[in-house]
Amino acid sequence: MTSAAPLSLHPTSWSVRPADFAGGAPELAVIIPTLNERDNVPLVVERLNRALAGIAWEAIFVDDDSPDGTADVVRAAARRQGNIRCLQRLGRRGLASACIEGVLASVAPYAAVMDGDLQHDESLLPAMLSKLKTEGLDIVVASRHIEDGGVGDWQRSRIMISDIATRLGRLVVKADLSDPMSGFFMIRREAFALAMRSLSGQGFKILLDLFASAPRPFAFAEVPLQFRQRLHGESKLDAMAAWEYLMLLLQKLVGPAVPVRFLLFAMIGALGVGTHMLTLWFATRVLLAAFALGQAAATWVAMTGNFLLNNLFTYRDRRLRGWRVLTGLISFYAVCGAGAAANVGVASYLNGDHQAWWLAGLAGAAVSVVWNYAMSSIFTWTPRLPPQPAVAAPAALSDTPAALSQ
Repeated sequence: MTSAAPLSLHPTSWSVRPADFAGGAPELAVIIPTLNERDNVPLVVERLNRALAGIAWEAIFVDDDSPDGTADVVRAAARRQGNIRCLQRLGRRGLASACIEGVLASVAPYAAVMDGDLQHDESLLPAMLSKLKTEGLDIVVASRHIEDGGVGDWQRSRIMISDIATRLGRLVVKADLSDPMSGFFMIRREAFALAMRSLSGQGFKILLDLFASAPRPFAFAEVPLQFRQRLHGESKLDAMAAWEYLMLLLQKLVGPAVPVRFLLFAMIGALGVGTHMLTLWFATRVLLAAFALGQAAATWVAMTGNFLLNNLFTYRDRRLRGWRVLTGLISFYAVCGAGAAANVGVASYLNGDHQAWWLAGLAGAAVSVVWNYAMSSIFTWTPRLPPQPAVAAPAALSDTPAALSQ
């Protein structure tokens, strides 16, 4: 990994407009989730200053602890301009959850969500705000798929992928949105509050999450968006982003009764059964190993495979790295061992009580899956808490009011 270039903490290109934010609460909060966008921050601030002149606004950059020092650049902007704020998150990532936390961190009655890569046209913000205020709408969406909108110079493959994702999104969004995949929109706080406790916060499509979680249909309008090219940095879309999108759809389809994480865990467990049987066949039929030895090897391979897949997909937000992979694997072995004992115990008890053999077997397997999921969530993939800052003494706090305002 190459080291980042020295940070420019005192840029001179930002034009400050004190009249836009001096005194009173902001009317509009612009929420900008960031990850490695340090070079784009000054340009975003400068363009917002031009686009939102005369409006009481604030910009909240929600940064997922970018290695390139994005948060430091935002803080430098905040020292020069009071309506710029930095919300730096430790130990967690995700565009949707970043947007949720950004909206909740503001008191503004209207909140806009836009990317920090300059691909969204900030000059649309005043018109979007005007529509919300004058037409009694809940949300205004900037759409690439209506007249005068467009996706710019996208490759044909990306257009096809976006079209497939849009079609899948209609499974959970019943509103006639032309662009449910849009990441640029503005919403009333009251409308956000209606949906916020049902949001999954998963993946990168917060707009789709909002529409799918709202207890009533949103009153919405769309404005055309010409998607621009990224100037600095690189796209965050990858195979994992697509996976998270599919998980969001699944969660909205099955509802809160069955957690998607549990479904994934059970699916990987079923795959582990197939892995076990294939390994057992190979060991006993091809390698001609004794059955007990083959069974032990198959059990080890299946448990190890399940651990690696769960670490990669089911617990992606808590993924173990480095030496924690080894300690996590050991704890997973222990959890699964106890689950196997519970499986055998429950199944044997029911079978001895003259229950059908298949019913006893299914009951034992169900107990094992629930046990393994619950215990591994607690002991193997323990949620990581961000480090707590040291608490200053009261006397020191009273002497440094300026420090508290940073």
